[in-house]
Amino acid sequence: MTVTSSAPGTTDLPVPQPAPTPDGVVARAEALARDLVGRQAETEQRGFYAEDTHEEFRDAGFYRLLVPRRYGGHEFGVETFMRVVVALTRGCPSTGWMYCLGAAHAHAVATLFDERAQAEIFADGDFVCPATVMPGGTGERAPDGGWTISGTWRYCSGSPYATHFMGHTLVEEAGGEPRPLLFVAPRSEFVRLDDWGGQLGLRGSGSHGIRIEEGRIPAHLTLDTHLSRVDVTAGTPGRALHGNPMYGGGPLSFMIIEDAALAVGMAKGALDAYEELMRSRRTLFPPVVPRTEDPDFRYWYGEAAGLIHSAEAGLWGAIRQWDELSAGKPGDVTPEQELRIATICRETVRMSWRAVERYLFPTAGSSAVRQGERMERVWRDMSMQQSHAGISVFLYTAANREFARARFGAESTP
Repeated sequence: MTVTSSAPGTTDLPVPQPAPTPDGVVARAEALARDLVGRQAETEQRGFYAEDTHEEFRDAGFYRLLVPRRYGGHEFGVETFMRVVVALTRGCPSTGWMYCLGAAHAHAVATLFDERAQAEIFADGDFVCPATVMPGGTGERAPDGGWTISGTWRYCSGSPYATHFMGHTLVEEAGGEPRPLLFVAPRSEFVRLDDWGGQLGLRGSGSHGIRIEEGRIPAHLTLDTHLSRVDVTAGTPGRALHGNPMYGGGPLSFMIIEDAALAVGMAKGALDAYEELMRSRRTLFPPVVPRTEDPDFRYWYGEAAGLIHSAEAGLWGAIRQWDELSAGKPGDVTPEQELRIATICRETVRMSWRAVERYLFPTAGSSAVRQGERMERVWRDMSMQQSHAGISVFLYTAANREFARARFGAESTP
């Protein structure tokens, strides 16, 4: 991808006052998460988190965490954003998933698009943009040089309150090979479908389909690339425009860190539920004692807690390495380094799932995994995450091969 840069100008928009701090927004997320626990059933029934929750997130500045300051955002670091994701997901996996996959793509926009596009996309400050990496639909070149795009894209998490949609389509011009086109569509160009809620888990994640019918997408809101294949080693428009190395980091590894943060948040919620059971229930077989006094329950809790704490340590370590790479020269953010971070996130996801699947869910007790119970819901939600192609296909399989190929410089094989 060819990148262009623009010198910083004087288009800074006012930040809502009082301006939050990183620690402040994390504390706000932790406080809101406590209320989300009791609203999980209604969130699943609705298919997305409530309007008043959405307003709470707006007031807290959650939709501006990754938006550049010059456009009214807070421009907080990746760690702050992921801490908010973990906190919200711990309270309600569906809510955390919907928030994360709606707000996270501010980073991609601020990194990859030029000044004109960013000024237009971030004009309102708050930014919610579901995205899919699976190309779909059709794109035809418009007379003005832009694109006319039509199609339907599924699993667009965050769509109920979306301000934009980021998608991919395959285009072919002058008899050439089809190539991916990444585009950002304003809210006026798409409709949300009523097609979400019957899945095994994450029923409240707002992962509806999006349909575009002859949407007019100007050229400056498109890129001749695929989000997972972006090469930032030559620099990015965002790093040049904002002077912040965060906007020079790799979008691929950023997306994978999202997976790890969501897994950790869900696992911590499961551990919370298990701890409540430990404190409130007794063993079934003599000697009948509180579970907190039983050696087996202590062992199961300890095993799960160790896995989850290790997974969380891996998450923050991956973020630290991501920040260190981004802070260096643009050429430091190579595919090999991004995929190395992916392998850390892979183990974070695995350990989080292992803690729930192997220790917490099987020993919680049948009454604790009835429909609607917190442990049952977390198990369904984490099972759904395990089936996500970004994890089951890419993270667990393809990332290993791609990392080794990048490391040893081997040519890719069919």
